Amino acid sequence: MNITLLVKSEKTRLKISIDKQKILIALLLISGVFLISSRSTQSIDEKVDRINYAKAGFEQQQKEVTELKNTAEQQLISMTMKLAEMQSHLLRLNALGARLVEEANLSPQEFSFDEGPAMGGPMESTELAIPIEDSLINKMDGLLAQIQHKTQQLNALESIMLSHHIKDASRLAGRPVTSGWLSSHYGVRKDPFNGQAAMHKGVDFAGKEGDAVLATAAGVVTWADERYGYGNLVEIDHGEGLVTRYGHNKLLNVKIGDVVTKGQIIAEMGNTGRSTGAHVHYEVLRKGQHLDPLPYVYRD
Repeated sequence: MNITLLVKSEKTRLKISIDKQKILIALLLISGVFLISSRSTQSIDEKVDRINYAKAGFEQQQKEVTELKNTAEQQLISMTMKLAEMQSHLLRLNALGARLVEEANLSPQEFSFDEGPAMGGPMESTELAIPIEDSLINKMDGLLAQIQHKTQQLNALESIMLSHHIKDASRLAGRPVTSGWLSSHYGVRKDPFNGQAAMHKGVDFAGKEGDAVLATAAGVVTWADERYGYGNLVEIDHGEGLVTRYGHNKLLNVKIGDVVTKGQIIAEMGNTGRSTGAHVHYEVLRKGQHLDPLPYVYRD
C-alpha cells in the first residue's frame, strides 16, 4: 500500500509517494523519540530520589557522630575524674608508707614513697607514639605503674614489720600466770620431799588449781604430755635455742605442733607429778642449759 502526498501552489507542484515500509519506519522513529523523552524525565526523578535518600543517610550519620562525640566527651570526663581519684589515692598511699617507715625506724632513702620507680631499657620505636603530654591514657598508665610500685613497697614493708612483730612476740618476758605468787626461786634449795639440798632448775608460782597458765612468748609446742617429775608438762620452742617449760598442770590446752602466741592460755594450774600443792613450775633453757627465769619474768 502506498500513500501519495500532493502539495500544489501557484508556482510549485510537489507529489510524494510513501510506501508501507517507510510509514512503519517513521512510526518507529516517532515512538522512540517519545520513549527517550519519557525515560529522561523518569531518570531525573530517580536521581532526585537518590539524592534525597543519600541526604537522609548523611543526616543520620551526622546524628550518630554527634551522639558518639557526646558519649566520648562524657567518658573522657569520667576518665579524668577517675585519674584525679587515682592520684588522690596515690597521695594517701605515700603518706601511709612514709608513716610506716618512720614507725618501723627504717631508712627513708630505702623506702622513699615520694619518688617514682626508676626504670630504663632500650629505645623503642616512636613512629606511632602519642606525645606524652597530650595522652590521657599514657598518664593513666604511668599512674598505674606508680601505684604498682607503691604496692610492692608496702608489701615489702609489711613483711619487714611482720618479721619485727614476730621477733617481738617471741621475745621472752612476763609471768606464766595471771594470778598467784612466786613461791620458790631458782637455785639450790631444800628438797620438799627428802629435806636434802637440791638444785631447783626453775621458779614456782603458786595459785589455785585451775588458774590459767600462759605462754610467755610465741613459739611451737614440742611437748604436751606427762613427764616424770613434771606431771603434765608443756614445752615450747621459741627459736634461737630458747625453750620454756610449764610443769604440774591439771589440764593441757595444747598439743605437740601447735603454734602459740604470747599470752595464750596453754594449760590449767594443777598439782600433778612431784608436787606439794597447786602451782606451775616454770623453766627457761637456752641451747639445753637451764637459766634463771626471773630476769625474763621481770623483763620490760
